[in-house]
Amino acid sequence: MSIELNQPALRHARALIRDGKVVRDERDDWSEAAPTADEENAFIESDGWTEFSHWHLGVDRSEDRETKKAYSFPFGDFRKVHRSGVISGESRAGQYGHDEIRDALKGLLELIDAEER
Repeated sequence: MSIELNQPALRHARALIRDGKVVRDERDDWSEAAPTADEENAFIESDGWTEFSHWHLGVDRSEDRETKKAYSFPFGDFRKVHRSGVISGESRAGQYGHDEIRDALKGLLELIDAEER
């Protein structure tokens, strides 16, 4: 398992933030805001695996790209970036030694907070 930073997802997240498509919620809100398995399945069915991948900052290239197992560190609800998802992902990435992903999420959080001012 070698999870690496998903660059297209990072570009997607930055664009959403610049466009104001952000929910400025708190860290603990992510457990309620994160998409359910059924919502993920519906999104994959309607938009496909590539679009699904754009909502996850982690990608494991050793996994089949058409499985959820290949993607980690979600940051939004398929419509908007959630500040809570970014914070949660940053903490988890740091905990598991995914420094590049942690740093990317930290940068997204800084962008969200800067846009708020």
